[in-house]
Amino acid sequence: MWPEAVHRELAAAKVRLAGYVPDAGHKRLIELCQADKAMRAVVLSTEEEGIGLAAGAWLGGERSVLLMQSSGVGNIINALGTVKECRFPLVTLVTMRGEEGEFNPWQVPMGQATRAVLEAMGTVVHRPAQAEDIPSAVNAALRLAYDSYASVAVLIPQRVIGIKSFQEQAGE
Repeated sequence: MWPEAVHRELAAAKVRLAGYVPDAGHKRLIELCQADKAMRAVVLSTEEEGIGLAAGAWLGGERSVLLMQSSGVGNIINALGTVKECRFPLVTLVTMRGEEGEFNPWQVPMGQATRAVLEAMGTVVHRPAQAEDIPSAVNAALRLAYDSYASVAVLIPQRVIGIKSFQEQAGE
């Protein structure tokens, strides 16, 4: 399963802090981070706090990751300017909504804008197509962020987190 493989990538990269806003798409990964004695999982009241958490972790000599849903990307736009100007690494794992099979119309606008918004703020975006591609995308994001002090996001497709199109639901 991709959450276990992603957790292994985070542990291998010595990520010690995982900031998150509770999200069903990240549920298993959050549980793994919480159970990891070498990692601290910090629940956030807003995604924007995750930027400050990542900055503080870096200043304290630690690596972090921010876990959120695509609807939260709108909450971090201003704070992404801090990442760019202060040049500290930020790795964000974003579970996507508003894509194929979306049942909540409120998720569609930000889901459709997520990639463009992140890129407009200078974030490098990786978008793996399948669950099996996620761990290598996370590995690449971690290396790029921590080797070049960049903001890098991995967008996890909606179908991977269990929300499927009508065709996929029908088994076609």
